[in-house]
Amino acid sequence: MTDSIRTLALACRDAAATVAALDAARKAAVLVAMAEAIEHDADAILSANALDMAAARQKALSSAMLDRLALDPARVRAMADALRHVAGLPDPVGSVTRRETRPNGLTIERVRVPLGVVAMIYEARPNVTADAAGLCLKAGNGVILRGGSEALHSNRAIAAALGRALEISGISPHAITLVEDTRREVMVELLQLTDIVDLAIPRGGEGLIRFVAEHARVPVIKHYKGVCHLFVDKDADLALALALLVDGKTTRPAVCNALETLLVHRACAGQFLPAAVQALRARGVELRLCERGIAIAGDHTLATDDDYAAEFLDLVLAVKVVDGIDQAIHHIRRFGSDHTEVIATRDAQRADHFVRSLRSAVVMVNASSRFSDGGELGLGAEIGISTTRLHAYGPMGAESLTIERFVVRGNGQVRHAPT
Repeated sequence: MTDSIRTLALACRDAAATVAALDAARKAAVLVAMAEAIEHDADAILSANALDMAAARQKALSSAMLDRLALDPARVRAMADALRHVAGLPDPVGSVTRRETRPNGLTIERVRVPLGVVAMIYEARPNVTADAAGLCLKAGNGVILRGGSEALHSNRAIAAALGRALEISGISPHAITLVEDTRREVMVELLQLTDIVDLAIPRGGEGLIRFVAEHARVPVIKHYKGVCHLFVDKDADLALALALLVDGKTTRPAVCNALETLLVHRACAGQFLPAAVQALRARGVELRLCERGIAIAGDHTLATDDDYAAEFLDLVLAVKVVDGIDQAIHHIRRFGSDHTEVIATRDAQRADHFVRSLRSAVVMVNASSRFSDGGELGLGAEIGISTTRLHAYGPMGAESLTIERFVVRGNGQVRHAPT
């Protein structure tokens, strides 16, 4: 088993060296070919996904998991569209982020280069197979894809299409390597390959991410849970705030950028909460409120600290009435997951205070949390949303899959004169 996963990883590393040498035009052409392959194989991909969905329903997986697992023609088209978008983005590889000339005449450049081999470990969401493959290729990397058993048929079909596009383009299909053995012991062995794998990125439930972080010997960027908050300030446009709440909570509650907690300034709670409760109830949302919120909005479940720390990934929302912006910030610092926070306010100074006081990966002013997404933020696609403060934080696109190195150009300078 060790030889098998090591052999796969070595083949990916060899292919990654070839990908790293491709110029921008060639990579763009390969990405377009990958998009065309996805579209060509759409029926096969959907048929494979139907097998996964049937098995998932038989296993009584959660509604959130089913939503992340499901593909339809629109989602397949979105995978292809994302690959084309990534193809059209500026190539991060070789870009010079800083250049200066030292007093001794040396020119110092900081240049972006590929990471090498990225191990992507994820659950459900078969679109990650295409997104991760496209972004890694754009950044000059090889990628080892280890999806969950619940999406194995879907991942196989997508990886087969992508691999065929690589072969047609004259590139080793090992640059995009799917690990079909989904046993956890195989994943652990992959995470031990410090001489081959340069970075591991887990994306999925809290249990998976903790498991990867605890067992990896390679560097890990965690894409942890999204306990996202909306704070409605005392002078907020309440119609705007209600729109942010409904969009953030109800449009797709099973994703990590969905709202999980609503914080409302006490000065506007009497007016805002009844309207919010009515709108959310009409959309099937279960509410868990603090005592002050219940007094305003009527009989509801009393929220606990566990509710405020929860990523429900469902039509459930925790609600708290706060005395002011600083109490809202304190609450977010205590219960948040450094993912995405939103403030609805008309006051620019208070908005700036909110932004400066929180260290979350994405902070929004008068905009829906659902925009916390690589595609919506101009990255074309995302490999995930990093909540780990390493070289990348927040939605990760192709540039986040590169690192900076120093390139020094001189004309014979030596540090010490000959003696």
